[in-house]
Amino acid sequence: MSEQLVSQGLTRRSALAGAACLASAALCLPAVAAGPAGLAAAIAGERRGAGNRARDGWRKPLETLAFFGVEPHHSVVEILPGSVGYWLEILAPYLRDKGRYIAAGRGEDEQRPQYIADHDRLLAKLAADPAHYGKVEVTRFSPRQAYAAPEASADFVLTFRNLHNWIDRNEVEGALEAFRKALKPGGVLGVADHRGRTDLSQDAQMKSGYIRQDYAVALIEKAGFRFAGSSEAKANPKDTKNYPDGVWSLPPTFRSGDRDRYAAIGESDRFLLKFVRA
Repeated sequence: MSEQLVSQGLTRRSALAGAACLASAALCLPAVAAGPAGLAAAIAGERRGAGNRARDGWRKPLETLAFFGVEPHHSVVEILPGSVGYWLEILAPYLRDKGRYIAAGRGEDEQRPQYIADHDRLLAKLAADPAHYGKVEVTRFSPRQAYAAPEASADFVLTFRNLHNWIDRNEVEGALEAFRKALKPGGVLGVADHRGRTDLSQDAQMKSGYIRQDYAVALIEKAGFRFAGSSEAKANPKDTKNYPDGVWSLPPTFRSGDRDRYAAIGESDRFLLKFVRA
C-alpha cells in the first residue's frame, strides 16, 4: 500500500471510561456504566471459556461494544470469529432474542489446512450449544469475492486484529468492499488492530503486525467510509513495539519465549476505530 494513503494530522485521542469523543463532532459517548442493557450480563455469562475471560482486562469487551454502539436489536456481522470465539461468546447470546449475529467464517476459497480445520471447529462449537448459538448464522467471508454477508443485511460489521493480515496479503480492498456491501446505509464498521509506531513508515513495520493508526484511517476512508471516532480503551503504553517476533512476541502468542517478560507487558497497544458507511 502506498504511503500516500497516510492522512495528515491525525493524532491519538485519549478517552474517559474507555470511549473517545467523536472526531467529526463535538459529541462524546456516554459513560460505559450507562451502556446497553444486558451487555454486562452477556460478558459475565458462564458459557464463556476461561481463556477468553482471562483476556477481558486487555480486550475490554464492555467498553469496546459500548463505543461501537451495539444494542440487542442490531444485526451484527463479525469477521472471522474463529473457533476460540472470544467475541462470538458475548455477541451471539446478547443478540439472540432481538437481534441477529452473523459469523463470517473462512471462505470456500480458503486453502490453508489450519484455517479450514479451525472453521470446522467453529461449526462444531455452535452445534454443541444450541441454547446459546442456535440462532447464529454462518457465512463464508472471501476478500477475493468481496463477500462477507448478504447485501445491506448488517447494522454493524466488526473486525478484530485482522486488518494487518489483509494489508499484508493484498486482500484489503476486497475485504473493505465486502464490508461496505454487507452494511446497511449508515451502518457502522468497527475495527480494532495492533497500533503501529508513528516514527516508522507503514512499510517498515508491516511484517511486525502493527499498523499506523493514521494509515488505517486513510485506507478505510478511501474505501468509502466516513471516520466517526476513536477510543483509547485498548491502549497499552507498555507496548514498545520493537520485539524480535513483532506483535506475536506478546501474549497470547508468546512466539519469542520469555513468557514472564512479555506477560508483564501484556497484550498489544491497539487502536479502536469507528466508521460509517458513506
